[in-house]
Amino acid sequence: MSDKEVLHILGESVALGESAKVSFNVAKLHTQNTIDVPVIIERSKKPGPTVLITAGIHGDEVNGVEIVRQIIAKGINKPKRGTIICIPVINVFGFIHMDREFPDGRDLNRVFPGGKGGSLASRVAHKLMTEIVPHTDLILDFHTGGADRFNAAQIRIVKNEIVLDELAQVFGAPVIYYSKNLNKSFRNSCYKLGIPMLLFEGGKSFHIDSTVTNTGVNGTKRVLYHLEMLNRKFKVSKPKKGCIKIADSKWIRANHSGMFKSAVSVNAQVKKGDVLGHITDPYGSFNHFVKAPNDGYIFNVNESPIIYQGDAIFHISTKLKS
Repeated sequence: MSDKEVLHILGESVALGESAKVSFNVAKLHTQNTIDVPVIIERSKKPGPTVLITAGIHGDEVNGVEIVRQIIAKGINKPKRGTIICIPVINVFGFIHMDREFPDGRDLNRVFPGGKGGSLASRVAHKLMTEIVPHTDLILDFHTGGADRFNAAQIRIVKNEIVLDELAQVFGAPVIYYSKNLNKSFRNSCYKLGIPMLLFEGGKSFHIDSTVTNTGVNGTKRVLYHLEMLNRKFKVSKPKKGCIKIADSKWIRANHSGMFKSAVSVNAQVKKGDVLGHITDPYGSFNHFVKAPNDGYIFNVNESPIIYQGDAIFHISTKLKS
């Protein structure tokens, strides 16, 4: 698979030592214009693994797109051995309109593995799974928190997978979150094919955070170095601090609607009863304190100034993995 002298992908042939930008044809619009997503391929003369780096499954998650953009702009995607395939924006429709979903109203990350005769989102998922994913040995998929919920930089993997565990620790994000593969997600479909994926989450929609971006770029370099694929001109930094491994967690939800202000930031370690934030109204008639229900780490904070009863406002760990 990864050691082929000629890579046949999306109707193009790319030999060892060659670079190529091929088109992932997403759809033809009602105006007869075609929508093509650029797929950037870099192959070393020396055979080795094939790594796929993706972002923009949700069109409003620009921080992930920025991470892949930097990987390409800095030349990190030019491997010492093997092949690196980059797709910075999969959901180009959503990216153009700064919308999470596809024009058909579907969440692309809930229609995998898709179908050739299905909805627009389903057809894109099917093409990705049949024409690109089978060529790969490892996938790094970059996401951000939805809406105004700011995610701590984290790698999400399933429990009890030795290869994923090792790669997640090599990546060196501040948090490893052990979460189940969601049904019909990109990650779950790749898992069923036996292709390991590190899913990176960090920051929030419509926002580029330099700390999160640096974590994603540096983590990618560490993984490529581990696979002996990183070009010699790049230095690999050590993670700044020890990794928090979260085995279980819960969402803290708002008991009241109102104006919301957090008193803690992501990665904060809190004790049961600590004040995490407060909810008020515009008239100064009440001030409700949001308190930690247990000891743990806060790894997602809702940064919206206005919230409604039942909104998820903090994600807190309930059990750590040793």
